[in-house]
Amino acid sequence: MTTAPIGGSLPVYRWRLAPDGLATRRQLRAMGLRPGGQDVVAEVQRPRRRRGALVAYLYRIDWAKPVRPMTPGRWAALARANRARRICPTCRRDAGYVIPASLGACVPCADSN
Repeated sequence: MTTAPIGGSLPVYRWRLAPDGLATRRQLRAMGLRPGGQDVVAEVQRPRRRRGALVAYLYRIDWAKPVRPMTPGRWAALARANRARRICPTCRRDAGYVIPASLGACVPCADSN
């Protein structure tokens, strides 16, 4: 789990001003990398007018590890999980789309309630 160091705080950078060699999880993923168990080394904040700042945690690119490849078993598990999200809990049929959490059932079942 990524946590802040005990007894100290993380360096904070303004939006788009983080030094080279640091990246967010999404940026690492786009490079084919993952944090690999390393702790967060800094954070970048984007100020907003009416709400609190957006915060993204930064990781060292040189400590990142390659993304683990998808095995046939992982592909099968992902397909089963996605199929389960399409099954309506009311009528038990495959809706052909992911059931919205706001409805909790396929559209015909949600409309009939």
